[in-house]
Amino acid sequence: MSRTTAEKRAAFRDLHRAGCFILPNPWDVGSATYLAGLGFKALASTSSGYAWSTGRADNHVTRDDILAHLSSLVAATDLPVNADFENGFGKTPDDVAQNVALAIATGVAGLSIEDSTGNPASPLMQINAAAERIAAARRAIDQNGGDTLLVGRAENFVVGVHDLDDTIARLKAYADAGADCLYAPGIKTREQIEAVVAAVAPKPVNVLVGGVSPFTLYDLAAMGVRRISVGGALARSAWGGFMNAAQALIEGRFDGFAGAASGAQLDAQFLGKA
Repeated sequence: MSRTTAEKRAAFRDLHRAGCFILPNPWDVGSATYLAGLGFKALASTSSGYAWSTGRADNHVTRDDILAHLSSLVAATDLPVNADFENGFGKTPDDVAQNVALAIATGVAGLSIEDSTGNPASPLMQINAAAERIAAARRAIDQNGGDTLLVGRAENFVVGVHDLDDTIARLKAYADAGADCLYAPGIKTREQIEAVVAAVAPKPVNVLVGGVSPFTLYDLAAMGVRRISVGGALARSAWGGFMNAAQALIEGRFDGFAGAASGAQLDAQFLGKA
């Protein structure tokens, strides 16, 4: 690798200043390397994709596992890596700050902190409590790697709280607490996206496109979106092909291998010859 951590972080911040870019989410070193070879300008981890690759459900991976995973992604390519750091893996803001410092040490160019609790009965933290955790992450970044980008996530639409006003109130609170970029995974309509972009302007907004969408990159750019991530969608696509092929095998058929990549193509890609 030829780019320093500082250079990766500077390049990542530059991407957020104008235009709109796609931030694909690899789930392991192989997928990260492949995406880098296609010419993407940055990558983001996916907590769900990584968890599935280890035989676990999303949000059932330890902090130390995530830190090791982030280190491997950062080392795999010269691209900046944004970390899906879930809710910071801590009960208190001080815990979050300590864990964010550990994440910064992996060399990530950015990291996100979400406000979900993992409790279906009360899936979202109180706004003030969640904002305190963002502020703690901000302090940790300022003290340990001030050029690392901080993303504040409002999980309303992911956990079934489809309240746009509350989502926007949360994002504005996280922006005030020091988030550099705002993210509300699950918003899908033009009206929702444009409302979020307008509410937190001039700070950049990330939009999740986790499936087939009526919008293109250019449509979302016209709405003022700065970056587009895909979460676990690439991992789910890979799992979908694997599951279909495996189901065919258990039924005694081999047609599930139709469309599989060739070994030669993969070898060439990972030898740097593709």
